[in-house]
Amino acid sequence: MGLSNLLMKLKLIRLKKRGLKIGENCKIYDAHIDYGHCFLIEIGNEVTITNSSILAHDASTKQSLGKTKVGRVVIGDRVFIGWGSTVLPNVKIGKDVIVAAGSIVNKDIPEGVIVAGVPAKIIGKTSDYIEKNKLLMNEVPVFSKPWDQKTENEMKEMYEKLENNIGFDE
Repeated sequence: MGLSNLLMKLKLIRLKKRGLKIGENCKIYDAHIDYGHCFLIEIGNEVTITNSSILAHDASTKQSLGKTKVGRVVIGDRVFIGWGSTVLPNVKIGKDVIVAAGSIVNKDIPEGVIVAGVPAKIIGKTSDYIEKNKLLMNEVPVFSKPWDQKTENEMKEMYEKLENNIGFDE
């Protein structure tokens, strides 16, 4: 286990002690989960969060009103939150949702959709996206060894095969 993964694991233990609810088989990489209000956050099963922020508070009102806005965040099962996204307070994300990289989620998202943008808007159905990519796997390179186990030759081969193409990796 890399240092980054170990630190994230330790961070999650502290967050859970403060009330964060998190399901089984979650993969959380370099994410920021609101420490001060983590007890307002619930993360379902099989969720992946990559280098993103989950916020249950908004301090934009603190200086003027003396109070910070707060709200619950509920993330359903089998949600993928792409790199650099932010989930704001008072948001519920349904199950089987893909949040595209760099998105800002400021409203509830129904289940089974893909959202993208600032603010995030529905751009498609998760099931259609998965089916499209399942078919694509028959036409493009597919690699079957985890990134951290690839040899130098395998990395070179991958680099060459992806010169003008997308592919799929373990």
